Amino acid sequence: MADITKIEWTDSTFNPWIGCQKVSPGCDHCYAEAKMDHRFGYVQWGPHGERRRTSVLNWRKPIAWNANGERFEHEHGHRHRVFCASLSDIFDNQVPPDWRRDLFHIIRQTSWLDWQLLTKRPQNARKMLPADWGDGWGNVWLGTTTEDQERYEQRWPILARIPAVLRFVSYEPALGPLTPTPSNGLLPDWIICGGESGPGARVMDAAWARRIRDHCRNLGLHFFMKQMTGKKPIPADLLVRQFPTEEAQAGNLSDA
Repeated sequence: MADITKIEWTDSTFNPWIGCQKVSPGCDHCYAEAKMDHRFGYVQWGPHGERRRTSVLNWRKPIAWNANGERFEHEHGHRHRVFCASLSDIFDNQVPPDWRRDLFHIIRQTSWLDWQLLTKRPQNARKMLPADWGDGWGNVWLGTTTEDQERYEQRWPILARIPAVLRFVSYEPALGPLTPTPSNGLLPDWIICGGESGPGARVMDAAWARRIRDHCRNLGLHFFMKQMTGKKPIPADLLVRQFPTEEAQAGNLSDA
């Protein structure tokens, strides 16, 4: 869960637990809810739903990836990126605190992995990060989802004030135009853009994607075009897939 992922901006996904609740319009067509609640009945979604910890075997996977980390970097030309968590939110306040402590213990042990922690709840992050977080751990990227300008203005200023070696924004599903603006004197290091997929997908205007691509280019930000609505082919001029580099990660990241 999972050694290989179809998410183009990462290498693996790791879900320490499963279950969440909707917090904004970007959650309306949540694929995790559709899969883990409606399809498989594994957990009940929502504020009173279950948060279910995954298996001991699953929790061993990052340790195995880390053991192969040097070889992975040699073969792929970059450090092994792990998206945590695609079927939950690690800063969900319904999650038992000891589960989160166990997760950060694993992250601390896996220095060959770059952990991409994406949340819709940045307001919870500071109080839920480890006591020794300091200026940020060198192998942790902090990100927040901002599906439109309103959510960007709500969430980015909070994330911008949390120390991290890299901060990123996932503009997905893109539900309205977005102009990245600074907060605390900072802009995101990396912006991922993508349209919604699945049944009833809401349309992302390609002009929104071009607009934010141009903003990123002008501001020197890294831009990753993930997908169009319904995973239609990405127009050639939008097929830009940049990643932050490791030398910038040591100071505040750049391009790969």
